[in-house]
Formats: sequence, structure tokens, C-alpha cells
Amino acid sequence: MEVHRRRVLAGGAALLAGAASGAARSEVEWPARPVRLVVPFSPGGAVDTMARILAEKLRERLGQSVLVENVVGAGTMVATEQVARAAPDGYTFLLAASAHTINPAVQKVRYNPVADFTPVTLLVSPLHVLVVNNDVPARTVAELIALGKAKPGSLTYGSVGHGTSTHMEAELFAKMAGIELVHVPYRGSAPALQDLVTGRIPMMFDALASSKPHIEAKTIRALGVTSAQRSSLLPDLPTIAESGLPGYEAVPWTGCYGPANVPKSIVDRMNAEFQVLLGQEDIRKRFAELGLEILSYPPDRFASFAEADLGKWAQIARDAGIKPAN
Repeated sequence: MEVHRRRVLAGGAALLAGAASGAARSEVEWPARPVRLVVPFSPGGAVDTMARILAEKLRERLGQSVLVENVVGAGTMVATEQVARAAPDGYTFLLAASAHTINPAVQKVRYNPVADFTPVTLLVSPLHVLVVNNDVPARTVAELIALGKAKPGSLTYGSVGHGTSTHMEAELFAKMAGIELVHVPYRGSAPALQDLVTGRIPMMFDALASSKPHIEAKTIRALGVTSAQRSSLLPDLPTIAESGLPGYEAVPWTGCYGPANVPKSIVDRMNAEFQVLLGQEDIRKRFAELGLEILSYPPDRFASFAEADLGKWAQIARDAGIKPAN
């Protein structure tokens, strides 16, 4: 009887040891198959290009394919919801943008932007600028605000759509400046810029990537960057804060999330790989060409940043009376 009991105990210990060994082996072996990087934008844009650059570099470092999958729709919400519902096994990640913290304030979302996701790395900020038509007499932000106060309701601005970062940046500007701006939403940056160049609208907030050719051609004029500090990408252009609206700051961003409850070991590995890649000179140079500034925040700092951003845009939406579009 005693011998039998010892055999059972020994067998149980062996099973436990085998299970522990298998779990450890499984963790060590990640990734054992291709990793999906879901991009909520169409192919060809700055975020998609960035994703493909990172995916190729990650493939080399992880020893597995990293597949970029473009899932477009509902202002990034289709892709975001898909990742929120994915298995938390480290094989599905989202390249989220500022819409992640803006959409809950201006749309009806079917996920929790905090609880349903695991922050991995805040990667970059696509630099945004305030640009005006050349016929606008204002040469500084202070002069533009004075113009808006002198003729209330006379300034219209374009955006790339309702509830987008360029819409919210302008609403933040109007609130802080104490002026009334009239919103004209467009289906993307190109048609808005066309109307800016031809004088149909006097001003807009836009990504540097799309505005830069017009700024360089002097068909429009840049008054300031939305960030709190001057950008190394446009060092001679003042911030909006220093050019006439102290305290103004809007940081458009792109970061990587997994679904909720991705194992910490996988999150730490992905974050570490991103930190290495974002420090490489060839990537920094290529991202600068795309109008992207490196942020490289680790998970905890990314989480704090995103929660603060959620609160900021929720307040702006309430103040501006912006209602959910769906």
C-alpha cells in the first residue's frame, strides 16, 4: 500500500513538473507562429508605412513573420473592436492612434478603451501644425486670435472629419482662445488642403506629412506646432503656446496595444523590441521623413498618458457640445 502511494505521489510530481516545463517552454518559445499587427488605416499612409517598417524589423528580431493587416472602418473603431475581442495570447496587436482616446468622447464605442486593452508602447507623434491660407493677414497665433475676436464667427476651419484629432485640436484652440470657429469637416486631408490653398477656408490643423509640401511651396503658411515644445522636424516654427496661446498642447499619437490580459512577459518583450528599433538611426531618419517624432513610452507611462488624454478630449467634447455621430 505504501509503495503504491509513493508511486502515485511520484507520478503526480512528474506530471506537475512536466506541466511546469511545458508552460516554461511555451513562454520561451513565443512567438511560435506569425504575429498580426492590425492597422486601422488604409495602405499607403504614414501609419501604414510605419507599421510595415516596424514589422520587417520585428520579423528579423523575433524570428517570425509580423503580418500587417489593414482593417478600415468607423474612424478606426472596426479594427479597435476586433483587437479588443482577440485572444490575449500575444499574436494580435493594434497600432492605435489618437482616435483611441478621442472616439469615446464623440462616438458610441462598443469597447472600453482602457479595460479592454494592454498597453505595450507609445511609439510616435505625427507632428500637427496650424496652417492658414496666404490671404489671412495673421502672421502669428496671437494675430489670428485677435482676428477671430474682432470678427466673431468669421473664421472657418477645415478638418479631416467629425471627431478626428484635427477637429478636436481646433475646438481646444477655440476654447482656450475664447473665440468662435466654424467647423467644416472634409473626407480627408487632401480636399481640405485644396480648399485652404484656394482660399475657401482660412485655417486648419493638419499633419505635417500632408501639409509640408504646401508649406515648402509657400502656398499656405504655418503658424505653429501643436506640441508643447518645438519640433526637431521644424525647429524654426514656434509652438502655438509660445506664438500667442500659452498652455496650448495637443499631442497626436500612435501606439501599440494588445487585447486585455496579454502576459506580462510578452508585453515586456514587445516593448523592449520596440525600444531597440526606435533607437536605430535608420528608423529615426525614415520616421522623420514621414513627419513622425519618436516618443518611445513604456507600458506604464503609455497607460498614464492615454488615461489623461481620454479625460482631456471628453472635457473638450462636452464644452463644445459635440454629440456622438452614430
